[in-house]
Amino acid sequence: QVHLVESGGGSVQAGGSLRLSCAASGYNARSYNMGWFRQAAGKEREGVAALDIYGVERYADSVKGRATISRDNAKNILYLQMNSLKPEDTAMYYCAADLMHFLSLTDSEYPYWGQGTQVTVSS
Repeated sequence: QVHLVESGGGSVQAGGSLRLSCAASGYNARSYNMGWFRQAAGKEREGVAALDIYGVERYADSVKGRATISRDNAKNILYLQMNSLKPEDTAMYYCAADLMHFLSLTDSEYPYWGQGTQVTVSS
């Protein structure tokens, strides 16, 4: 089982940047496919980006060109760099891990979740 802890959220003005981190620990953490999700108030959780164990990336259309998912395998940390932030990016951001599915942006396919980190973008 893998344990996930997010950090790096905060308040930023539109056009700014943030880098979110997700520290993974536990059995064979480096073998997991990883994803970033977000949930805005009153909305369903949506997939933002995914990274498989081979380093292949996938992005939701809403963040494509503005987000970069990456992984430091030596430190077992997953990152999400978000640039050109918009007010509609305001949400709680979660990282998630899964052994079975590659590049999934479907939250039900991830069994392991962090507690989330809040991102607030003001106009």
